[in-house]
Amino acid sequence: MAERADVVFVDGVRTPFGRAGEKGMYWNTRADDLIVKAMIGMLERNPNLPKERIDEVAVAATTQEGDQGLTLGRTAAILAGLPLSVPGYAIDRMCAGAMTAVTAVAGSIAFGAYDVAIAGGVEHMGRHPMGGNADPNPRFLAEKLVSPDALNMGITAERLHDRFPQLTKERSDRFGMRSQQKVAAAYEAGHIQPDLVPVAIRSGEGWGLATHDEGLRPETTMEGLATLRTPFRPHGRVTAGNASPLTDGASVSLLASADAARELGLSTKMRLVSFAFAGVQPEVMGIGPIPSTEKALKKAGLTIDDIGLFELNEAFAVQVLSLLDHFGIDDDDPRVNQWGGAIAFGHPLASSGVRLMIQLARQFELHPEVRYGLTAMCVGLGQGGSVIWENPHYDGKKK
Repeated sequence: MAERADVVFVDGVRTPFGRAGEKGMYWNTRADDLIVKAMIGMLERNPNLPKERIDEVAVAATTQEGDQGLTLGRTAAILAGLPLSVPGYAIDRMCAGAMTAVTAVAGSIAFGAYDVAIAGGVEHMGRHPMGGNADPNPRFLAEKLVSPDALNMGITAERLHDRFPQLTKERSDRFGMRSQQKVAAAYEAGHIQPDLVPVAIRSGEGWGLATHDEGLRPETTMEGLATLRTPFRPHGRVTAGNASPLTDGASVSLLASADAARELGLSTKMRLVSFAFAGVQPEVMGIGPIPSTEKALKKAGLTIDDIGLFELNEAFAVQVLSLLDHFGIDDDDPRVNQWGGAIAFGHPLASSGVRLMIQLARQFELHPEVRYGLTAMCVGLGQGGSVIWENPHYDGKKK
């Protein structure tokens, strides 16, 4: 049996993320066009890659219907101009769709079945609301397999506040405000824009170009956050200010074996070390990244202290805070979400996993003193996903 091949993250790009709904910039844009635009942008950034050498295209979407259905990996490959010899498939793990697309093709690369693959995700939550046209089996409630409100993500976040009284609304609000501030600073420093693929958009005013994320609120204050309503529970703690908004967008990544990357002259932005997924009670799905991170660390032979940079998906502030508390990490630890997160950027479900990777790869370039980084996220229906990456620019020097 051949040894496992090293898997490397060659590149990743995404569309700007837009507000979901009729007032959002992508209301008149098809979901499949978003992922195709991202794929074309990534291929243009990597002209050394012969398109016929791509072995697979895996594209995730949570609500696979309409323009977000029809085996997206295959249809997107054709629409992006890849040879008809390049296969593709669709995948779904709700919020961790793109993350799972990456780990699925990475496993095939490690096994030796593929040399090069594309993995990404798209979510048009304006056209396809979460759970749209879904028909949950009545046994879930009849046999009390899950709580009636386990499918309401906001309620699951409120339950984290209940379970961990130290995770106060004030801490969540402060984390949300800091996320907005960090994203604004990252934009100001030019860290985000290089990996965004502009998208032509159409509105009542005519044609335009989406070049930046639409939902940013850098003016957020603690005083303003304190006045927001709590839509999931009277006198609750989860608000629009400490949770990710409904969002449209797409992300895509290019993965390869280390040997293929060398052969084709492709960049190596990160090396995959380990990954893990884990299940938890659906009612408290936000704690999912805790066991998945523990599993990924164990697989890698590492501890949490070995992780120098964290990209944690901010579905809800309380969910990130629960992981930080578990591992003894401060709310304002500079290793965590240096450039902010989904509370500001938005969380187009199935595409967010690759956004985390794109940002971690860019940060690795700026931090050669950091050897390992973590991308992790909670997943609806009670799951967590974690991927550990190694920095190819690591120089062994402490800052």
